[in-house]
Amino acid sequence: MAEFRRNKIEMFLGVVRKYMQMRGPMSQKELAEQTDVGISTMSRFLSQKTTELNPQLIAKITAKLNIPLHEMIDFVEEDFADRFIRLVKFYKDELSEENIDVAELTDSAPDPGTQKNINHTTTSERRVADEDRRETTREILKEDKTSPKDRSDKSIREKLESLTPRQRAFMTEFLNLKLEERDLIVDVGNNMFQYFKMKGMDI
Repeated sequence: MAEFRRNKIEMFLGVVRKYMQMRGPMSQKELAEQTDVGISTMSRFLSQKTTELNPQLIAKITAKLNIPLHEMIDFVEEDFADRFIRLVKFYKDELSEENIDVAELTDSAPDPGTQKNINHTTTSERRVADEDRRETTREILKEDKTSPKDRSDKSIREKLESLTPRQRAFMTEFLNLKLEERDLIVDVGNNMFQYFKMKGMDI
């Protein structure tokens, strides 16, 4: 399964360079130390002298630079977006080992030093983790978990599941804001909506 859109690698690297400046400025060596990879590994990746797009490395860079997901989610294949969001949250220490499938951290043969110290699970444990993956995704995306018998709750759930990866990433960022910051975003959005409506513009 393709995990990233190779035609958007330059876009992602541009975002990385932007946040290396904003978070420091930060050198390649400092970013390598932050992400626990070798300097040569980081240099090859940033200069694209390697064809490998390692999910663990990319997730760690995104996490350590605190890159807003909505700025780079177009680089991630839609089918891999939920898993990638979990990886980023894991490397931000926002998600515990109990809430992530160990296979997600080992399937793609990470570079030496990129993988956290994780105990290997048995085959049966991995099977259980796979069965729980859908529920874990819902927890990360802050979906409503009330009774599915309630039609309105079901409607909300269906709408959340229909969001694009870019919209999910924005929602994740939004829900992580403080209450007053969320109110500010809502006020700005509402004012823009009212302006467009007053001007008779379609959104």
